[in-house]
Amino acid sequence: MSRPAGAVVLRVTEIFHSLQGETSRVGLPTVFVRLTGCPLRCSWCDTAYAFSGGEALGQDEILHRVAAFACGTVCVTGGEPLAQKGCTKLLAALCDAGYSVSLETSGALDIGEVDPRVARIVDLKAPGSGESARNRWGNIGLLRAGDELKFVLASREDYDWAVAACRQRRLFECCPVLFAPVQGQLEPALLAQWLLDDRLPARFQLQLHKVLWGNSPGR
Repeated sequence: MSRPAGAVVLRVTEIFHSLQGETSRVGLPTVFVRLTGCPLRCSWCDTAYAFSGGEALGQDEILHRVAAFACGTVCVTGGEPLAQKGCTKLLAALCDAGYSVSLETSGALDIGEVDPRVARIVDLKAPGSGESARNRWGNIGLLRAGDELKFVLASREDYDWAVAACRQRRLFECCPVLFAPVQGQLEPALLAQWLLDDRLPARFQLQLHKVLWGNSPGR
């Protein structure tokens, strides 16, 4: 299919309708647009199938497929969605279409060009991921109250690192902070108890979609 010159085209792994499994939007029916590709290789990544492949779709076609689900909440995720230059334009177009939009990003890339109407969910990488050196700490100064920081933790060492980062960089004052265990590596009850013991103003979260459907793609 021919497209107009200058049309925004993105490589998309999948577009699907499910319940949001994470963040403060957990439980909300949501349309997920999963873009293809990621420059990181986290040790616990559960979406490696989105590293390559996908389908080249124009922005209008993406909007058409999203609209077919008749759902007002949209999450653009990956992979690492900001690795595709057209992502910021897609996010703005989704906002213009009236959707409540969130972006799930690794925090390794600049979030400064993201439309201010978008809730930016920034996943800071703990040492256990193998990618903590890629954290772009300059993003912290760009965060707003409507954004969220997420730490996915595989061990007590990851937890201690995350707590130190929050305290040293005053992250609890920036926006909501979420702590989550890596499935199969850190017992959820342990993490919950550490949060309680340390009186942290962080939100504990599990991945609701995995509780309901396991590790099935497209959920």
